[in-house]
Amino acid sequence: MKPNTLNHAITINTEIQHGKPVIQGTRIPVAIIIGSLAGGMTYEEVIQEYAVTQQQILASLTYFAELLNYETIYPMEQAF
Repeated sequence: MKPNTLNHAITINTEIQHGKPVIQGTRIPVAIIIGSLAGGMTYEEVIQEYAVTQQQILASLTYFAELLNYETIYPMEQAF
């Protein structure tokens, strides 16, 4: 499958990380960047840990935000 490039910083290719979105030119999944930030790492820590740029971090956040726009949310009933 030919790679699909999203916003020139995120790539999806079935031959890299099983088709998960990654930072272009790397094998670093967007989920790792988002998860690291959610886990409390600062931008600077993510940059040092994964050798990415601030622009790549922002592209990951943008991609994730766009993904959430298409998510369907189903309310769950509370179980007591």
